[in-house]
Amino acid sequence: MEKLDVILAAFARYAWGPWLLILLLGGGVYFFAYSRFLPFRYFFHAVALLRGKHEDPDAEGDLSHFRALSSALAGTIGLGNIGGVAVAIHMGGPGAVFWMWLGAFLGIATKFFTCTLAVLFRGADSRGRVQGGPMYVVVTGLGEKYRPLGALFAFCAMFGVLPIFQTNQLVQVVRDVVLIPNGYLESGADAFRFNLAMGIAVALLVTAVVVGGVQRIGLATSRIVPTMVALYVAMAVWVLASHLPEIPSYLALIVRDAFTGEAVAGGAVFHVITTGIRRSAFSNEAGIGTEALAHGAARTKEPVREGLVAMLGPLIDTLIVCTATAMIILSSDAWRTSDANGVTLTAESIADTLPGIGPYLLVVCVFFFAISTMFSFSYYGVKSLSFLIGAERGYWYNYFYISTILFGAVVTIDAVINLTDGMLRSWRSRR
Repeated sequence: MEKLDVILAAFARYAWGPWLLILLLGGGVYFFAYSRFLPFRYFFHAVALLRGKHEDPDAEGDLSHFRALSSALAGTIGLGNIGGVAVAIHMGGPGAVFWMWLGAFLGIATKFFTCTLAVLFRGADSRGRVQGGPMYVVVTGLGEKYRPLGALFAFCAMFGVLPIFQTNQLVQVVRDVVLIPNGYLESGADAFRFNLAMGIAVALLVTAVVVGGVQRIGLATSRIVPTMVALYVAMAVWVLASHLPEIPSYLALIVRDAFTGEAVAGGAVFHVITTGIRRSAFSNEAGIGTEALAHGAARTKEPVREGLVAMLGPLIDTLIVCTATAMIILSSDAWRTSDANGVTLTAESIADTLPGIGPYLLVVCVFFFAISTMFSFSYYGVKSLSFLIGAERGYWYNYFYISTILFGAVVTIDAVINLTDGMLRSWRSRR
């Protein structure tokens, strides 16, 4: 297992280089300037669209604006917001959160353009059904000679959207927060058997939804996402209310550490920046392309409308939910004193303020965050494989997808993060 960690870490370092950091940040700045800050100027129009105003039931597409955003948010508001923020602070210190904010702020413009293009340049799959996503943007917008570039995205996306991070963190939080502290489980061989058994249970649950296709996924996520966000934010407010006087100092720590790197060895500012941007991209997917797979299925005749709806994603996902997680972690000393990483670090931080019930509330949130993300990611993978080998065979991906839930349940968090980062960034660096 250690050898696998080393290989995947090297792969992630190769995929992530200074050029990609410049591309993500520079692209966002360019899109904002080019649009003359259009996403901000039409913010309230985007909210109106989300509420169903201007809905056209006769337009092409499979999902309403609300269900398209819910499906996309189900893929982004997940363990990246709980475990991913903890990973960012563990690896890059509090300053990484500042760069997550910057990545999300610029990601608003990036998402507006990428998801507008996903509808504007929709194409037909092998069955003649209209589909949207980066691979169709490439082929429809640039021409058939660029199909290999679209195929590269589809191939990388199939691995980048695997449910291994969600499964890993769901298993971890149940094991470390519920079972081991209460004496129901011991580490070692017993833990491995539990990991595998829970992986099987999660695989069965995900199978029951994903076999129903995009309509069932859209229905499930439209019901789960609003509730889980409200529950998690309510818990965060509860925790932060106990630390209200200290919040300004936490915000000051984030800004100061973003430019000094004091919380990590050697004052490695570039490490802080890279960590923050990586986790921001992992959290809200702005510029990665996977989010456009959901928005490309929106039922609309006006591509810009879906772009406006999509731009709300980074605002909700990173600037609200991820910030809430960061404040929870920084309100405790666990991030300084504990060796825990991922969702376990968040649980330890909550336990300092809400002993007893707090960690169990987190377990409930993690369950719904993880499951809803797995629903959306399966749809992304099916669309990607359909592009490569035909829509009539795209469902084959679900067999591979569900089998990797078992892999995510038993491997280390480092292996999971490096594999996901490496595959998604391999595509992004070649766009």
